[in-house]
Amino acid sequence: MEINGETITEIKRYDELGLSPEIMKAIEKKGYVQATPVQSGAIPYFMEGRDVIAKAPTGTGKTFAFGIPMVEHCDPGGTDVTQLVLAPTRELAIQIQDELRDLCAFKEGVRVACLYGGQPIERQINQLKKRPQIVVATPGRLMDHMKRRTVRLDHVETVVLDEADRMLDMGFIRDVTRILDQIKSRKNIGMFSATISREVMDISWVYQRDPVEITVQADQQNKPDIDQYRIEVDRGAKAELMVQLLEHGGYERAIAFCNTKNMADRLTGLLRMAGVSCEAIHGDIQQSAREKTLQKFRDGRLRVLVATDVAARGLDIDDVDVVFNYDVPDENEYYVHRIGRTGRAKRHGIAYTFLSGINEELRMDQIVRGTRNQVKKLRYDQGTLEEL
Repeated sequence: MEINGETITEIKRYDELGLSPEIMKAIEKKGYVQATPVQSGAIPYFMEGRDVIAKAPTGTGKTFAFGIPMVEHCDPGGTDVTQLVLAPTRELAIQIQDELRDLCAFKEGVRVACLYGGQPIERQINQLKKRPQIVVATPGRLMDHMKRRTVRLDHVETVVLDEADRMLDMGFIRDVTRILDQIKSRKNIGMFSATISREVMDISWVYQRDPVEITVQADQQNKPDIDQYRIEVDRGAKAELMVQLLEHGGYERAIAFCNTKNMADRLTGLLRMAGVSCEAIHGDIQQSAREKTLQKFRDGRLRVLVATDVAARGLDIDDVDVVFNYDVPDENEYYVHRIGRTGRAKRHGIAYTFLSGINEELRMDQIVRGTRNQVKKLRYDQGTLEEL
């Protein structure tokens, strides 16, 4: 880990970070002892009210890195929003809300509200009437509430942009800047991301003051333990191969990623025909239905979750056995975030990418070069897997 360019090797335990007894009880309830590098680096500065810009790989605990100081700074008796988290997707916003509520388990009186599109706005207005101190929101829905005057940000002290690169890539930069311009009382801004793009730096230059820069490289300590395979397979045999791998590996929880909504629906149908319990989530499915599907998957009532890249980030699922790239992703970054759904929390993970035709093989070659991952080559032919 680097802090302002200086290499730091010391990683702290949570009980060395000067946290309150209530937060420590919540962390102990989760079974955590050792802080991750990004938590060890960011928490002390965020507790001091410093601006922070943190780059760390997916699955390294960024939510607790900003969530712990935010909850610590909340007045349980307060009735104003003082802490704001912006997230690019509904799924990530819901995940952050759940993790913050876990941290609030023993801080009676601290309330969290979550605002995102696809859910009736009246339900969210009722949440806001309970006077939460922390709001987690997608930029578009927060702007809706600001226009309706159903949320007040006059007293917000801390703002966090989570998955900042993704949020700005998705075209939210104008909404984000308008929101930040409205928060005159802010004391510090945190920007947490897996990559630091030019757009992220532009926001930092305009809105942050002398930020502490924390960089956690994907080294052997924090790099997910994932065995990666690329498999050459005829296009028509992909679903058959996936069923065979599920059965052979005994995988109980799998995520399969597709590039399009139509392919996600098609794969879901093929897997169901093969007797595999699965459902799809993508942008054409109502948010309420997506949340129910995710809950069923978390509860173990679905074996396979089929998803487009809208769900590649922000899934609050730590124990996925295997990830299937049914389609080769269009971007190297998508590949990293997809396979990052497995091998989390120090567990061992498996990722398979199916290649049909020369174009997909060339695209995978680019991914391997760009990500520098070790990916073993296999071929599937007539029901048999062979190593290349």
